[in-house]
Amino acid sequence: MMTPRIDYTKTSPDAVQAILGLEQYVAKRADIDPGLLHLLKIRASQINGCAFCVDMHVKEARAAGHGEQWLALIDVWRESPLFSDRERAVLKWVESVTLVSEHGAPDSDFTELRAHFTPNEIVDLTVAIGTINVWNRLAVAMRVPHPIEH
Repeated sequence: MMTPRIDYTKTSPDAVQAILGLEQYVAKRADIDPGLLHLLKIRASQINGCAFCVDMHVKEARAAGHGEQWLALIDVWRESPLFSDRERAVLKWVESVTLVSEHGAPDSDFTELRAHFTPNEIVDLTVAIGTINVWNRLAVAMRVPHPIEH
């Protein structure tokens, strides 16, 4: 078990408020279907290895009515027929943006996304992906403890 490093919420509340501003935009004003928002937050958090965020967003998705099969297969979405073309486009874009240093944001992923979303929705999705990546990086870097429930 890792030891927490810094409680960033107490150490830098202004930074947290700035990120919360993005989070509030994504939650209240962005043009994103709530189911897609759950999907992208879970997938980005899985990629980033953030147990705290995966746990939190899985619980939120479950409370919003997403089933166990949907939740269990997000990590292996390419092998599952469960996800729609629209969801697949978002999942690809989440991976491209989250792993941008590896492959950039390939034209093929953007073209697929554009087939399902307006330019405004694409920008909002990208802001949502960036926002969850900020939270993931803080939680992983500062070793935010994952609550254990059995």
